[in-house]
Amino acid sequence: MKTNTLQRSTLLVILAFASIYIVWGSTFLAILYGLTGFPPFILSGLRFFTAGLVLFLFSYFKKERSASLTDWKRNGIAGILILGGGTGLVAWAEQFTTSTEACVLIATAPFWFIALDKGSWKYYFSNRIILSGLLIGFLGLLFFMSGSFDEGHAAAGGLGAKTLAFVVLIISSLSWVAGSLYSKHKPASSPMLMNVAQQLLVGGVISFVVALFMGEFNSFSLSSVPLNAWLGLGYLIVFGSIIAYLAYIWLLSVRNPVLVSTHVYVNPIVAVVAGGLFAGERINSIQLVALIIILVGVALINSSTYKPGKRTLVRMRRINYLFSRMINPYKNIVG
Repeated sequence: MKTNTLQRSTLLVILAFASIYIVWGSTFLAILYGLTGFPPFILSGLRFFTAGLVLFLFSYFKKERSASLTDWKRNGIAGILILGGGTGLVAWAEQFTTSTEACVLIATAPFWFIALDKGSWKYYFSNRIILSGLLIGFLGLLFFMSGSFDEGHAAAGGLGAKTLAFVVLIISSLSWVAGSLYSKHKPASSPMLMNVAQQLLVGGVISFVVALFMGEFNSFSLSSVPLNAWLGLGYLIVFGSIIAYLAYIWLLSVRNPVLVSTHVYVNPIVAVVAGGLFAGERINSIQLVALIIILVGVALINSSTYKPGKRTLVRMRRINYLFSRMINPYKNIVG
């Protein structure tokens, strides 16, 4: 019985990691498809509000309810920062960048986490490995941006629009980190599903408000939206904002946050492959080298902030033992 429970738990963890690795890496391409028929903030509003409404109704009928205005306030602030600013701005920026470029710039989130986590500055900035990771990652970011401004990577609106889009993507990453830190220090007391639903609903409403002020509704018509855009929106709602987001929140409760954050290594690779296969996007040699440099910087930061517990150390020893037996299975017989 315990074995079956352990196997189910392990399978759930694997599926959850697969969701945040593959789904989140491919959502940048889905946004690109969505933008063929929807303005960016209308796309984000429909994505978040629909997903939030589904989860809210599901939680409500399961009687996982929250009547606390404090929870709505805290989840609302998190939703505005993480979803409205963090993800909504990505949709706007992708009008002028490739999905690969957007994903790589968002992968710099660990750098901004250190910059904004003021309570831990003393530790961060006294650690040489973290400082090295920050420096390497920043140089990689500059290198990547320089490789994106050649003639073959010019986007709609010209280099000026692409430069602005890159700045917006960095602001987006900062907003995501700020919202995550706020949620960490000001957690809501509602059940997990209700918290996520409230964040999505508020993120959707704020996206619609921005769309209104940007004049996106003036020229928008549902009848002119092509099938690809609807498919992109559907993928973002079901896989990006319900399945993967719930998997991410759940993993944070059952696994070390540093381990969960490893999705930033895999997402850019998935984005590169998906963009190349389905959108004809290409990454040049400078961008490829810069991507590797950025990921090295992220790895240095994560390796220095991760302190495994006793249970994790036992698992690591078991993995090392099994791995050594796999690469040399006849060691005990021969030697």
